[in-house]
Amino acid sequence: MKTTKLMMSAVMAATLFLASCGPKDADIQAAVQAKEASGITVAVTKGAVTLTGEVADDSAKTTAEQVAKAEKGVKSVTNDLTVKPAVAPVVIAEDTVLQKNVADAIKDFPTVKADVKDGVVTLTGALKKASLITLMQHLSALKPKKIDNKLTIK
Repeated sequence: MKTTKLMMSAVMAATLFLASCGPKDADIQAAVQAKEASGITVAVTKGAVTLTGEVADDSAKTTAEQVAKAEKGVKSVTNDLTVKPAVAPVVIAEDTVLQKNVADAIKDFPTVKADVKDGVVTLTGALKKASLITLMQHLSALKPKKIDNKLTIK
């Protein structure tokens, strides 16, 4: 009987010892965070890793998940990383197209003159304050490089 109790105590002690030998969440978090790219945040709870942040592309997202899964003590990985949206290139209208469209846009404003050079629209003349916003909206929609407003506002 004493032997059985002694053996049972030894088995429980060994189990607790071995269970406490596994990597701790803080150690897992530090190890994974050190291997991940900047911009990625790592959280660990009971061996479950959660990745958050923003990465450049799907390849970087997949790589980050693989890095986390490879770490000792990781039981699961939740990949909540987002991919940065692609930035659309700025489109600037060509001068010939821009000149025609600017002429159409200012036809309702007879006191305004516009010149186009290298994508820059230069406005001269006079205009009522109430009409300025409408004119600028029409011109901005044409995608010039810049609108140089030299108008006299009445």
